[in-house]
Amino acid sequence: MFSPLSWALSDKQEKLCALVRKYSSTECTLESCNRHLAIEDKNPNNLPSSKLCFSLPSTVQSMLKVRTPKNARAKRELEKRAPKLVETGKKTLILQGTKTSNTLNAVMTELYLLKKGSAIRYTRKNENIRPFESGGETSLEFFSLKTDCSIFIYGSTTKKRPDNLVIGRTYDHHIYDLVEVGVENFKPISSFTYDKKLGPQVGSKPFICFIGEGFENVEELKHLKEVLVDLLRGEVIENLNLSGVDRAYVCTAISSDKVFFTHCALRLKKSGTVVPRMELVEIGPSMDLVIRRHRLPNEGLRKEAMKTSKDHPKKKVKNVGQDVIQGKIGKIYVPDQKLGEMALPNKSKGVKRERREAKTKNNANEPVSKKQKEDST
Repeated sequence: MFSPLSWALSDKQEKLCALVRKYSSTECTLESCNRHLAIEDKNPNNLPSSKLCFSLPSTVQSMLKVRTPKNARAKRELEKRAPKLVETGKKTLILQGTKTSNTLNAVMTELYLLKKGSAIRYTRKNENIRPFESGGETSLEFFSLKTDCSIFIYGSTTKKRPDNLVIGRTYDHHIYDLVEVGVENFKPISSFTYDKKLGPQVGSKPFICFIGEGFENVEELKHLKEVLVDLLRGEVIENLNLSGVDRAYVCTAISSDKVFFTHCALRLKKSGTVVPRMELVEIGPSMDLVIRRHRLPNEGLRKEAMKTSKDHPKKKVKNVGQDVIQGKIGKIYVPDQKLGEMALPNKSKGVKRERREAKTKNNANEPVSKKQKEDST
């Protein structure tokens, strides 16, 4: 009988080795993992996993542990994190690499402020995160599972790619797609002067405006548009109050690989009609996003992730049909009532009245006897 830890080892050995190298100074290879499994196979008494996998630190063991809910509250929390056909609001994870610049730190901080309430910010340096390389997304997927975030922003700076941001989405806590952009000409919120009363409220819904034909023609810009919409729109709702819309994100395609991004507040003014006149006041931050690399999901994964409740065939309802003119039509089947065989009560007023009427009618139709004629004369 295998313990939960040994099952995780046999299923994801390479991922386990990456975790061990990250969280422990002990080197781990596939041979060592297989050796631990061989000890487990030869162990008739099923010793605890801590004695078998002695080279694994407690942090990794807690990460790989298969947890089952012990009460109804924990079960409800796990169900909330499970994939759903109708999605709720997406949370954003913001984290950084081993080396960042002051500009990049300011960008990530202000993005966190814009997404406050639906974002989580990690300020520690994270090694071994390389989203575009195989095996470098292990930590990202773990943090996505831990925080229940389906969008992440990873910032790092190198000589080859300075002020680099990687914006990605996950599906079922696995990497779905990635867009890498470079930040240029950044202006923080503090550099803009405006009336503080115009500042947007936390949790308000924004307008998202994309200006330029490149967002419809260029593949990289189309992909960036999809990712930015998912990042900025917040929770999807059906009804919206106009007074609650107090901000706008404006994205302008300057070239085939460069986008100007800015954040504006909406000022409502009188227009003489029911619909007010709107003015945009730039409140920041603003920056130029230069597209460097991007990775699209494969078609199979895209179809799986784009499933909605309408894609599933509805259960057929009996005796209900659709008509072009009349709409929904239903059929009702009424069984034969067999009125001739029904037993009527003897003391029915209707039956008595019918009997009296029939008796008087019969008496009127009978011939008069001779005795009655003689009496009458």
